[in-house]
Amino acid sequence: MSAETDRQGRLYIPKEVRAKYGERYHIVTYEDRIELIPVADDPLAAVREAAGGLRDASVEEIREDIEAEAKAEAQEKDADR
Repeated sequence: MSAETDRQGRLYIPKEVRAKYGERYHIVTYEDRIELIPVADDPLAAVREAAGGLRDASVEEIREDIEAEAKAEAQEKDADR
């Protein structure tokens, strides 16, 4: 998919893309390209959704889960040697 800007610098985003990702985007620039990152209508709700079950967990429980996962990964790497 490609697009061009008009004389005023506006970029047309196809309806299908807007329907899937929304109407607002962050523009991220790199040396060789740009990216459009969709902005959630309710950013706080998006963070809550991404956090999932972490909302109800204590910091200590989260820390224990991270440590257990790290130990499991380390044991798996040792087994692969």
